[in-house]
Formats: sequence, C-alpha cells, structure tokens
Amino acid sequence: MTIISPSLLAADFSRIEEEARRAFNSGADWLHLDIMDGHFVDNLSFGLPVLETLHHALPQAVMDVHLMISHPLRFVHRFAEAG
Repeated sequence: MTIISPSLLAADFSRIEEEARRAFNSGADWLHLDIMDGHFVDNLSFGLPVLETLHHALPQAVMDVHLMISHPLRFVHRFAEAG
C-alpha cells in the first residue's frame, strides 16, 4: 500500500491551513510534519501550536509527526494530545 504524506516544510507558513487542505485535495493521504528543535539539525520548525491549529482545522487528518528533538519522551504525550 502506498501512502502519500507530503512534508509541510514546503508550505507557505502564512497560509498553512490552506496549504494543508490543498495537499489533501491533491491526493495526500497524510501530512508529514518535521518537528525540529535545533539540536539534531540546524534549523527550527513546527511546534505544538502548529499541530494543534491543524488538528482543529482538519480533525480527521492523519498527521505523520517526525520528532527530531532532544528528549522526545518528554513531549510525546503532548504531541499525541495535540492531534
């Protein structure tokens, strides 16, 4: 089975909900969110507020969350609760 899960790092962050909807309307099965805290990679990215906003806007959407953060076990429950 093939699952299409485009990364939201390629999205226009000022229009992230619209970009997420466009991905689903274009055939995406899931959305991929790379969560980076600057430790394992140089850049920072999404945090809990972005995930919560997307989950509120698209409650049925599957979010494939890639936690590239220090101490992920400290945050895993908060990310699960966020959607």
